[in-house]
Amino acid sequence: MLFEPKEHTLAEKLTVDLHPIFRSDRDIDKAVRNAIFRAAGGNFPLVEIIPGKGSGKLKDRVLAMLRQPHLKKLYRRVEVAPGNDGVVLVHLK
Repeated sequence: MLFEPKEHTLAEKLTVDLHPIFRSDRDIDKAVRNAIFRAAGGNFPLVEIIPGKGSGKLKDRVLAMLRQPHLKKLYRRVEVAPGNDGVVLVHLK
């Protein structure tokens, strides 16, 4: 059974919850990449990625992925949400 990441859109941000796919590296990479490209193409100023708190391995993987040059050119900055270590905020250009 294939699980899809939960993706929510509001006028000001795109949210991707990685909880349903946390065991599949390929699906995680695809979900993060698609969210960044979709937000950049749809003029969303913010992407909220929810890897969860856990051990921090998934968050570290997401942060490492966001450092890739083809993704890095699409955003201004990345931060861990203030007061919530389980959320990564990506501010697009």
